[in-house]
Amino acid sequence: MTTEAVAVSSEVYDNRVAFADELIELAEHDDRVVAVCNDSVGSSNLVGFRDRFPDRLINVGIAEQDMVGVGAGLANAGMIPFVCGAAPFLTGRSLEQIKADVAYSQLPVILCGMSPGVAYGELGPTHHSIEDLSWLRALPGLDIVIPADRAQTRQAVRQAVEHPRPTFIRVGRFKVPDLPQQVLERGRFQTMRDGVDVTIIAAGTAVSRALAAAERLEGDGFSARVLNAAYLNPLDEAAIAAAANETRAIVTAEEANVSGGLGAAVARIVLEQPAPARVPVEMLGFRDFAPTGSAGFLLELAELTEAGIARAALNALQR
Repeated sequence: MTTEAVAVSSEVYDNRVAFADELIELAEHDDRVVAVCNDSVGSSNLVGFRDRFPDRLINVGIAEQDMVGVGAGLANAGMIPFVCGAAPFLTGRSLEQIKADVAYSQLPVILCGMSPGVAYGELGPTHHSIEDLSWLRALPGLDIVIPADRAQTRQAVRQAVEHPRPTFIRVGRFKVPDLPQQVLERGRFQTMRDGVDVTIIAAGTAVSRALAAAERLEGDGFSARVLNAAYLNPLDEAAIAAAANETRAIVTAEEANVSGGLGAAVARIVLEQPAPARVPVEMLGFRDFAPTGSAGFLLELAELTEAGIARAALNALQR
């Protein structure tokens, strides 16, 4: 493998805008596309959709369990519902409905967790959504998609209409740069950069920081592979196994709790490899309730920064 620098845009963008733009464009050509929300027209970026399709937006108010149930009913009637709400409330308050009405019933409801992770910052632990990946990974038959930039966000929305199935799309609030190599394939990680010493597997907002960390590591004489974990379910077990067999250590980076999210998923696959490939795994993310503070402060606390990811890689290589 060769190590190549990857060009990352210096401009940053809100993935929620890309989500809304793609949803409107698809709805123009497919009258099965509807939106359901929990009094979150503004925060879910559905104002434009509401204005263009007032009869295809259902606002159930602050009633997340009802919201998912309504979405399941619409899917059962042949519609393609995008059920949108702040990620902590969509996944936490309505987990039973997601389990029974969506995953178990295999209805093509598109659950859109808006502003996940610690994007709400100062609103504190009640508004942080760092447990969502852990909860939802335990449900069979539910796709989990974590787009890394606006191009992948639009692809995730478009694919949800073209191939409807039970899906959770984690739509980030942090502004992020555009990234290259953004072909979204179900159940596949994207190789953003090749490397032979350490593999950094990052999801969502952490991908651009992982690429910056890889550049920093190259300056220290280490070659880092960077994988974009755009799908957490189905999981790209082959890419993880290859990383364990072809590099000397793995770092995971996610704006979530590591005990049930990307870190836990990667650690399980590494543990199942033959002894020589059971490489050290450093997991970056949260291990407790994230405290109250600015989003930037919280990312620093979890070491989800360029410096933090590079430091974790060096630690893993020394283990």
